[in-house]
Amino acid sequence: MWVFVLFDLPTDTKKDRSVASQFRTELKKDGFSMFQYSIYIRHCGSKENAEVHCSRVKKLLPDSGQVCMFCLTDKQFGEIKIFYGKKRAHVESEYSQLELF
Repeated sequence: MWVFVLFDLPTDTKKDRSVASQFRTELKKDGFSMFQYSIYIRHCGSKENAEVHCSRVKKLLPDSGQVCMFCLTDKQFGEIKIFYGKKRAHVESEYSQLELF
């Protein structure tokens, strides 16, 4: 299961930028990785584990802005098609799923 967090936070003032930066930092501390700017994802081993991380994100919500969360199964995530421009920017390493035997 993959948890997606999409957000649009105000960055008009220095305080707004600080709040947005702190929100991103806290997402990273909880194991989320940047998928695209303002889109962070995290792999969870089960739906119950995904709900735990969703509740943690809810506790981090800033006073203003918009935050959206949703979950995809591994199969749905595998169906995502990603397209890049002709000049491909540096891309972080591929996400890998831990396999236990």
